[in-house]
Amino acid sequence: MIKFIKNFRKDEDGAVTVDWVVLTAAVVGLAAVAYNGISGGAQGLADNVNTSLSSATVTHGDAGGLGTAAPSE
Repeated sequence: MIKFIKNFRKDEDGAVTVDWVVLTAAVVGLAAVAYNGISGGAQGLADNVNTSLSSATVTHGDAGGLGTAAPSE
């Protein structure tokens, strides 16, 4: 039994997996924090753009003025 415990303590096969799981969890946690910090500002910006585009009017200009330039001599 003591030999099994000593071998178990020296065995590092699962240590790399645990490291990657902890690292991945940290990255996911940081991404969630960043999303929460950015989402309010991004939504406000999207609302401002929507308001500006909704109230904008499109003008076509002079009907004969586009693409009908006189040739230069």
